Amino acid sequence: MLSVIIITKNEEQHIQRCLESVSWADEIIVLDSGSQDNTVSLAKAYTAQVFSTDWPGFGLQKQRALEKAQHDWVFSIDADEYVSAELRAQLQQAMVEAKFDGFEIPRLSSYCGRDIKHGGWWPDYVLRLFKREKGHFSPELVHERVELTGSIGQLTEPLLHEAFVSPEEVLHKINSYSTLGARKLHAEGKKVFITHALFKGVWTFIRTYFLKASFLDGQHGLLLAISNAEGAFYKYVKLWALQNDMTGKS
Repeated sequence: MLSVIIITKNEEQHIQRCLESVSWADEIIVLDSGSQDNTVSLAKAYTAQVFSTDWPGFGLQKQRALEKAQHDWVFSIDADEYVSAELRAQLQQAMVEAKFDGFEIPRLSSYCGRDIKHGGWWPDYVLRLFKREKGHFSPELVHERVELTGSIGQLTEPLLHEAFVSPEEVLHKINSYSTLGARKLHAEGKKVFITHALFKGVWTFIRTYFLKASFLDGQHGLLLAISNAEGAFYKYVKLWALQNDMTGKS
């Protein structure tokens, strides 16, 4: 009835908890892109359907995983997410009743050990459960989404997401996601001046900390606003650098 799909790379810190939380599914598919840690061996303890491939970006990689699914319903989960017993019950009920073709789930994310309820992080509805024949993934390098043909309902129990474990992971993800974001904008023909990077960074901090009230999450909310601002700043710096490389300007 249900296929779970997961894409991975160097996720040994998270993958066991994720897989354990969905071990009740009829099928689990793990698509790895060159992990150098124990991700693959850990995943094989839960499913025989562990595959290795190159990395084309988030959207295309998740679509590859989706194309391997065999059951009527698909649940897409990231390695740093996990399903509670309460959410499991809602997922199972939703599939049995089948009132909608897909379901959005509120995602509760943690930042360095604290659940974040402000700053635009909650409720972060994500479309993750859907009928296989009704959905596909958009091809974006980053910030991909499920594109569904049909009706969409909402569940109430949250999908739990350990977004950042430590400041080191924050810096790593800022670097990785800003690179992907810059490449996406560059491919779309976006043009910027270096001053855009500064403006985007400052505006992102103001929007996160003040307008979306991350200050209500205390010190962690401040750190979240700063890291969001850094991500925006470096994305546009990298876009500016790509432009200069392309045109040969200094």
